Amino acid sequence: MSWFSALCDDDYEFLGQPDPQLASSYEHCRNIVLTADRYGFDNVLLPSGYALGIDNAAFAAALAPQTSMRMLLAVRCGELVVPQLARQIATLDQMMNGRLTINIISSDIPGETLDSEPRYRRSTEIMYALRELLDGRAVDFHGDFVDLEVEPPRIRTVSGSSPLFYFGGLSPAARECAAAGADVFLMWPDTTDKMLEVKADMDARAAAKGRSLRYGWRSHVVVRETEAEARAAATRLLSKLDAETGEAIRSKSLDSKSAGVARQAELREGADDEGYAERHLWTGVGRARSGAGTAIVGDPDQVLAKIHELTDAGIESFILSGYPHAAECDLFARHVLPHIDHGRLEFTPDAVNVA
Repeated sequence: MSWFSALCDDDYEFLGQPDPQLASSYEHCRNIVLTADRYGFDNVLLPSGYALGIDNAAFAAALAPQTSMRMLLAVRCGELVVPQLARQIATLDQMMNGRLTINIISSDIPGETLDSEPRYRRSTEIMYALRELLDGRAVDFHGDFVDLEVEPPRIRTVSGSSPLFYFGGLSPAARECAAAGADVFLMWPDTTDKMLEVKADMDARAAAKGRSLRYGWRSHVVVRETEAEARAAATRLLSKLDAETGEAIRSKSLDSKSAGVARQAELREGADDEGYAERHLWTGVGRARSGAGTAIVGDPDQVLAKIHELTDAGIESFILSGYPHAAECDLFARHVLPHIDHGRLEFTPDAVNVA
């Protein structure tokens, strides 16, 4: 069970209404992480942007000695050359005593635009070379984007092997990339039947490469003592948002035209008048952010039941968030987290790394 620290200026009391007290800063984001740590979450996602927020690698280094939980560091493929990235990851893992996990991000990097297929091919090559170096093996690889003949860095992770790679994406190219190089396929919220359809496809793609995947769910959550209170809190989040502001926020993201974002838009368009795609699956958050735009909404028993429904369907890792992030972390931790049998997602070294 993981929480989210809003390093990319994504914290609000009212969606689309910036609040200086909630803007990304070291102190504000540190407070979110320490709140999640105090409540016993297993991991925290540290997102990465360019135009928005603060640098997540520097932030992770600063927080390493202050926390006991894992950190899920988002890495944007192409922003650092692979050997330097391997050194950085190994160093951070040493600072965290083996608590680092990696979220591979395949969106465009600042100043460039690549079509989906070559962008994911670049990510596949980077994941392959990065894992080889982190596993302590020399790389002799000559691809379209990675051209390396290099020994692994002297510094190694605490385990001596690569941290878990989380990865998400819905386009055919993204799915092939995940099947080739990811450990955990991270899904944005969807109806359970659609999620099972994607999972079956990913199982087949990974098996064809001699690999297996585990599955994660990245969504928001709104939990209150009653369902009526939860729905009212969700409605309140949107009470000061206009369509033009929401569109401007969504368009700032470098992944705003991805297949995953398009699917979140489909869910919003097919939802009822209050924005619910299913009784407890609310699409309103996506009106003011790109990426995961749906929340589990309900009373503690209903939220817990939805999480159990997803775990029964094969989800092993949850990355949750809410608005404001520290306050919703407190609510979820008091009302739901104590009723979940959870712990760190551990690596199972049964997958072959395929470039």
